[in-house]
Amino acid sequence: MIILHHCPQTRSMRSLWLLNELGVEFTTVVHPFGKNLRDPSYLKLSPAGRVPALEIDGERLFETGAITEYLCERFPEAGLGRLPGDPERAQWLMWVHFSETISQHIAALTQQHIMLYDDTMRSPVVMKLEAARLRKCYEAVETRLGETGDYLLKSGFSAVDTSVGHAVYMGLHFAKLEGLPRTEAWYARITERAAFKASLPKGEEEMLYRQAFYPAWERPAS
Repeated sequence: MIILHHCPQTRSMRSLWLLNELGVEFTTVVHPFGKNLRDPSYLKLSPAGRVPALEIDGERLFETGAITEYLCERFPEAGLGRLPGDPERAQWLMWVHFSETISQHIAALTQQHIMLYDDTMRSPVVMKLEAARLRKCYEAVETRLGETGDYLLKSGFSAVDTSVGHAVYMGLHFAKLEGLPRTEAWYARITERAAFKASLPKGEEEMLYRQAFYPAWERPAS
């Protein structure tokens, strides 16, 4: 049995998308985003109190990169991984984990725009700096697609695209893809997939992002 512990519009959506692409049977336990993730019972699954947590084959995993690697090795017939010995293995690993580089900038922006409850706690400098760093990540994707074509690996669609694609989905709340035509086309292509659409928040689920886009914030004049 596979059980994914998930909060909508968080890193766990990366694992949810991958599970949908793999076409395997699994159960999703949806948690509200908040202090309930600090409950001792949940901390046994994810000691930092974060999502995702994955229960599979008696194992408990709680890092998206590790979950991606494990699932692709556990279900190689889906063709979403590049196993040891594959000529694209190094690039696959690098881009799977690059998704977390993107996500760290998104986490900083999410904290600044959403989690800090008082304007005096927010920093316009941090917001602008992190948005610029996020754009640099997009530019790296743009360069890569100029080398590979339709997907991030020359051989075609893989878990690299779901991993980085999820990070871009999150990042678009803070920085747009304007001026990056290859990335725009790639993102449109992968988000048309049924597995991506199945991983989106359902109507009754609580949304982390209440706006489609959060523009750069300016401190109010005193």
